[in-house]
Amino acid sequence: MPKDTTKPKRKAAEKAEKGSKAKAASKAKGGPKRALSAYMFFSQDWRERIKTENPDAGFGEVGKLLGAKWKELDEDEKKPYVELAAKDKLRAEEEKASMATTKSSKEGSGGEDQVDDDDD
Repeated sequence: MPKDTTKPKRKAAEKAEKGSKAKAASKAKGGPKRALSAYMFFSQDWRERIKTENPDAGFGEVGKLLGAKWKELDEDEKKPYVELAAKDKLRAEEEKASMATTKSSKEGSGGEDQVDDDDD
């Protein structure tokens, strides 16, 4: 009698599949992107500098160096990044509001079936 060569899926893999399906279904396609934090604007600006100063640093190490540099900055040095984050937050809120209004207007106008009585 031949052995069953198919391996059963691990429970963790099954849970991951279930979670990703539910998450993908709940997220609207083409929706607005979330606002970036001041730290994220800082890290976008400084990542290449840190990489050139530390060419052998891996991804995690670059992240640690960025975090340490962010903590070293005083409020005046963080101010440009905080302003960028505030602008991005306004952008995200506006996009979210416009998305909600378009969604509600689509639901309101397309909800009823119209019957066309032109039988020529």
